[in-house]
Amino acid sequence: MSALAAGIEVGGTRTRLRSAGPPEAREAALFLHGNPGSSDDWEALLDAAGAAGMRAVAFDLPDFGETVAPAGFEHTVGGYAAFVDAAVEALRIERVHLVAHDFGGPIGLAWAAGRPDRLASATLIDTGVLPGYRWHALARIWRTPLLGELFQATATRPAFRWLVNRGEPRGLPREFVETMYDHFDKRTRRAVLKLYRATGDPGAGSRELAALLAGRDLPALVIWGEHDAYIPASYAARQRDLFPSAEVHVLPVSGHWPFADSPEAVERLVVDHLVRAGAGDGVAGASATG
Repeated sequence: MSALAAGIEVGGTRTRLRSAGPPEAREAALFLHGNPGSSDDWEALLDAAGAAGMRAVAFDLPDFGETVAPAGFEHTVGGYAAFVDAAVEALRIERVHLVAHDFGGPIGLAWAAGRPDRLASATLIDTGVLPGYRWHALARIWRTPLLGELFQATATRPAFRWLVNRGEPRGLPREFVETMYDHFDKRTRRAVLKLYRATGDPGAGSRELAALLAGRDLPALVIWGEHDAYIPASYAARQRDLFPSAEVHVLPVSGHWPFADSPEAVERLVVDHLVRAGAGDGVAGASATG
């Protein structure tokens, strides 16, 4: 059974929502996509989580996928974190099991910094705190005025397909890449430039976040592709700065999107982790209190 697609009003706009499992549960796995993804990235993992008896949700962040950012929206990590907070409230989720990839990591962790009592566990896929990180080549292009605009304007489908697959040891599934490009319209391309230009030092705030979360030692899973061309796999172990007991897996034949190039392995790791972290524990209580 595929994750259900619907819409929900959040922060002055209507966002596409994908969900699986018991909709009344107050505890849920929240999947946050990165750049240039959408909630489509998570369909298989949503299905797997729902089949395991837990509530799982994913939505398109503003100006990604099918969600149009409302007037005045700030394309910053903080702006997106505020949107996540509004979405969590609208979905009536009290405890969040965060699952994040790429820019979904900084956004989700920024949300957690403001709502630490609501974070129940974390799954970080090629993302997290990045002390000392230097922007990858594409990010440096996006962050450069005029050059970034020119680069985005010339990103044709064949060029995009080549660029995304560059450095991916297995290559990414054709359908996955085509769906990503289908959503990579002018609105999303502008949003990417704004987000990267508004994000200064990607490692900023790491110490403060560690001080906030490390003492709680929440259940955490870290998955990284050994051949990630954007964020070195050496950062996988650094996530224990936030989550000291984190289970860390570096997948030897994966790149930046391990849930796409190693779906079976990632599904097993993520679902097992969510079950152990108690992501389905809130179902019975929610049914009783409705």
